Amino acid sequence: MFSSTPTDAPLIREPLHAPVAHLVRGGVTEGVHYGSVVVLGADGEVTLQLGDIEAAFYPRSALKPVQAVAMVRAGLPLDGGLLSLAAASHSGEERHLVGSQHILELAGLSEDDLRNVEDMPYGAVQRDEWIRAGRGPSRLAQNCSGKHAAMLYTCKLNGWPLDGYLDPAHPLQQAIAEIVEDLTGQRIAQVSVDGCGAPLFSVSLHGLARAAARITTAVPGTPEAKVADAMRDFPEMASGADRDVAALMHAVPGLLAKDGFEGVEVAALPDGRAVAVKISDGANRARVPVTAAALVRAGVEPARLTAFAGERLLGGGEPVGEVRAVRALDPVTLPACA
Repeated sequence: MFSSTPTDAPLIREPLHAPVAHLVRGGVTEGVHYGSVVVLGADGEVTLQLGDIEAAFYPRSALKPVQAVAMVRAGLPLDGGLLSLAAASHSGEERHLVGSQHILELAGLSEDDLRNVEDMPYGAVQRDEWIRAGRGPSRLAQNCSGKHAAMLYTCKLNGWPLDGYLDPAHPLQQAIAEIVEDLTGQRIAQVSVDGCGAPLFSVSLHGLARAAARITTAVPGTPEAKVADAMRDFPEMASGADRDVAALMHAVPGLLAKDGFEGVEVAALPDGRAVAVKISDGANRARVPVTAAALVRAGVEPARLTAFAGERLLGGGEPVGEVRAVRALDPVTLPACA
């Protein structure tokens, strides 16, 4: 079961990753992706682990639902699509830009107050359109602008300084760190800086899965439940129209899922079953099928996940193989048979 008292921080060490996906071309294993996987049952117990689920690592954007919970606990009044956007790694679609701008306006602020890095839209289609229009990088287009706008709004509501809101010692970031430790059930091992400029908290893969399960099993009306409902009701606001994580939430009723750079994904069902994945080389082509296979091990009907089974490998323009999860993740195979 989940404990409300954080344990010691995970150890900072070179993670002992294991094979989690194979590139099979013409019946021959051409390559291997290493990583770690954890599957939790509804009781919070580990039902499957591959690799190193207890070493300290950076969840990257997969931690955004936890950050959003912290902001709602601190009084952030957003809901629906705007709350989903506050937990987003968005593609830079028009609705994302308009939504982020609206959050700033609710706070009486503007894009000039944002302190995330300037960037082009994350989505390939949106980025191409942006460039064709002759537009340069902007803070609003950067994929974390919804989170940063929500951070500023939270600061404004609490009377916290807007300057320095990304400093780990700032009251906002201290409040977020407290909730990270609460929901993961462990102390933060290390603090660094994420790509957008926000503090990045290191926990374990096991802790990340616990946090997702805590969010999806929360009592209705709580900050955790509000964030889960917003992201599940508006998955494209937390990602984009053509993103695999949004498609996954549509495919599995009640699923909350969030991806992160460097091959991270976390997903949890309303009863507390949860999975967390880290691909050591950061490859999305391995992240997607490994997450799907882990969800099957968690009890999700395989037919719902066939679209996520693995990327095809081409030869001469024709399919000659695929990226597939290792046999240890097959539902009929024992974990020891990797």
